[in-house]
Amino acid sequence: MVAVSAKINDHEPTNKLVFSSLEEELRDYAMKNDVPIIQDDGLAMLESIIRIKRPKKILEIGCAIGYSAIRMAKVIGSEIYTIERNQDMYNEAIKNIKKASLEDKIHVFYKDALEAFDLVSNETFDMIFIDAAKAQYMKFFNLYTPLLSEHGVVVCDNMEFHGLVEALDNNEEYMSYSRSVRGIIRKMARFHDELLAKEDFDTTLFEVGDGIAISVKK
Repeated sequence: MVAVSAKINDHEPTNKLVFSSLEEELRDYAMKNDVPIIQDDGLAMLESIIRIKRPKKILEIGCAIGYSAIRMAKVIGSEIYTIERNQDMYNEAIKNIKKASLEDKIHVFYKDALEAFDLVSNETFDMIFIDAAKAQYMKFFNLYTPLLSEHGVVVCDNMEFHGLVEALDNNEEYMSYSRSVRGIIRKMARFHDELLAKEDFDTTLFEVGDGIAISVKK
């Protein structure tokens, strides 16, 4: 177990991002339609991890409109399996992946990730990227990590939940949020602790974007 926190958000990403015209369209669509996509510095880190680990197969929990799946598939040609539970987002993802001519590299499943294990249970993944319902992160982690290859890596985005996890240290601020938001804050804080306590993974938390956890299987 390694419980490390690294603050690198004050520096430029090591991987300068360049976006295709389609990716610019997706970024614009996400902004206009309040679709959560990974922040640029988080994306730069994710792509750097892919270059270092060179995963043949990546499982993504939370496809949304296909933005991160498209980016990941293009780094070194990894095969992506991605799960999305929202019908509209799934339809957008299918359309966008086709536009990117990546249908042979990206496999999208329309299903709640908590019910989708059987769809991918015969696969072995070198990387898992979790960017879905925040309250379910621990369930996602425990459900899918048995499919992880030796020394595989799990990347979790939004570990700071828009900076709100820190609100637990300020009771007045914490109580100012709705009951549902407070519930997510508590679950994300618990996930922090449980993730760092896992003896079969070495985990590092990075203050990049909205917070990223990198867990490497021992």
